[in-house]
Amino acid sequence: MIEIVFDHVTKMFRDEIALEDVSFEIEKGEFVFITGKSGAGKSTLLHLLMKQEEVTSGQITACGKRVDLIKKNKIPYYRRKIGIMSPDIGMLGDRTVYDNIMLALMAAGKDDRKMRSRILRALGLVGIAGKANAFPNELSGGEQARALLARALSTEPQVLLADEPTANLDPDMSWDLMQLFDEVNYHGITVLVASHARELVTIMKKRNITLVAGTVAADEKNAIYNPIATDIFEERRIREERKKNEKKCNISNKCSDI
Repeated sequence: MIEIVFDHVTKMFRDEIALEDVSFEIEKGEFVFITGKSGAGKSTLLHLLMKQEEVTSGQITACGKRVDLIKKNKIPYYRRKIGIMSPDIGMLGDRTVYDNIMLALMAAGKDDRKMRSRILRALGLVGIAGKANAFPNELSGGEQARALLARALSTEPQVLLADEPTANLDPDMSWDLMQLFDEVNYHGITVLVASHARELVTIMKKRNITLVAGTVAADEKNAIYNPIATDIFEERRIREERKKNEKKCNISNKCSDI
């Protein structure tokens, strides 16, 4: 069963192309890495899935919904199916871990009698049930990452999106977090992780979609980190080819106006 579809998706910010003609399908229950250097389009891809950005052209389908067609007042209902672990959405420093997760559940419309059990279950899943009443600044880096993961899982999502989740962690903590992602995936949740952590991607040997200059340069299963992700010559080739195509289009448009 297909969970996520990108169908010739392009995203532009003013005159800059962030993603160009991106197409792929992800099956329900897959674990997929999105890799590429900074500026390759990894975060933009996840933001489009989160409905934090709008597509310029193309179609996105996720959790049975045409994401690009979802109206503003329906976005919160769609996001209930998406667990988001992002550095852009940190914990509130003046609230406990428990209260931070409670706010996320309330925002998702799950403020029912099961809220307490949902929170404690999510914290238990990531191994920090004893930190429910701690404040974020009282947690280690690894514990903060686990708390963010617990918050993402508390709504019982169909899909988990993680944007550079190991960026500020040491190798041991990063590996522990990856094992938690693997456990989450084992229970049937579709997992997408945007990452440039070469060693982890190589060790995990999951499907790897490699982005270069906003285009899909490789899509491999049981993959190691593809070196094309950091190949400056490949990036330069794509950008130069893009410029040539733009010039051709401009010339063609001028000719048609004559």
